[in-house]
Amino acid sequence: MVNNTEYYKVLGLSKDASDADIKKAYRKESLKWHPDKNPGDKRAAAEEKFKKIGEAYEVLSDPNKKSIYDQFGEDGLKNGGPPNGGGFGAGGFPGAGGGGGGFSYHATDPNDIFNAFFSSMGGGGGDEYASFGAGGFPGGGGYSSFGGGGGFPGMGGGMGGMGGMGGMPGGFGGGEPEKPPPPPGEVVKPLALSLEELYKGGTKRLKITRHLRSGSTEEKILEVAYKPGWKKGTKIKFASAGNEDEYGQAQTVTFVVEEKPHPRFERVDDDIIVKLNITLSQALLGPDGGGAITKEVETLDGRRINVSLPAGEIIPPGYETRVTGEGMPVSKAASVKRKGDLIVKWNVVFPRTLTAPQKEALRKVLG
Repeated sequence: MVNNTEYYKVLGLSKDASDADIKKAYRKESLKWHPDKNPGDKRAAAEEKFKKIGEAYEVLSDPNKKSIYDQFGEDGLKNGGPPNGGGFGAGGFPGAGGGGGGFSYHATDPNDIFNAFFSSMGGGGGDEYASFGAGGFPGGGGYSSFGGGGGFPGMGGGMGGMGGMGGMPGGFGGGEPEKPPPPPGEVVKPLALSLEELYKGGTKRLKITRHLRSGSTEEKILEVAYKPGWKKGTKIKFASAGNEDEYGQAQTVTFVVEEKPHPRFERVDDDIIVKLNITLSQALLGPDGGGAITKEVETLDGRRINVSLPAGEIIPPGYETRVTGEGMPVSKAASVKRKGDLIVKWNVVFPRTLTAPQKEALRKVLG
């Protein structure tokens, strides 16, 4: 029974696959199984798989070889005739007359096929293919190129090495150039930081798990350095640190700064706002014994500073005191201002109840 489906299975194709399907399948499988992308214990199996992928593509991308393979299978293609020994004629095709001394197919070095395929893209493959050199393929010495005698019609008298590959369909020097693979995109992750951390700056070591093209996963430690004064929405990018796609390209991992809620402070741009309470009596009369009302504020870096209200004035609700240079650091290098301000909003706490004598006394005082 003739086995004429194996090459299709190697590339994951059906027998009605188009030329475009064949090219797409070869690009995907050859990148996945290239030995340089499968080091260590996986290399030997990858070499054998890579060899078969190249052989399958070489046959299925050429109408003449594909026609013979579809009729007589791999044995008929390589042994110069159908399984019953009928042979190919002088032209290299069944029924052309003559005995079995005509065509005999030998697979080309898979590295040559790979390099010719991607070089035909006109450089469109980018740096993704730069790691695959044109040098020898380990264990590839058994590959022989087409000799000068047989060959197929339209191949320019056979193929010495890869010299005749310009006539092969599927991108070997002719037809539409292959499009580069789509960009791998990015993975966006939040980076939640407290106001204290954003005030001082620092570094976080974050562990991520990424999915590889082979189907396995890998843990990676990323050191994320953040500068004093960074604001929410600031992005830190790590190229090629994320998941791999089917072409072996890795996504960019992007961390976006988020500000954690603070129990005492609120940030507005480069300023910091804090609310302090005073009683209605203090707002109207000042502190007991006279003078100015003074309260202590602990800053984001642990210092303690005093903030005072003007003496002798009535303080209305929402009154603000601005302390210059005690806000967040300014991250823009070109900025003249090095820090924002600390803004104290004074909250006047009214009494919940008053006794009748208190109300009467207030009416007399307030008229």
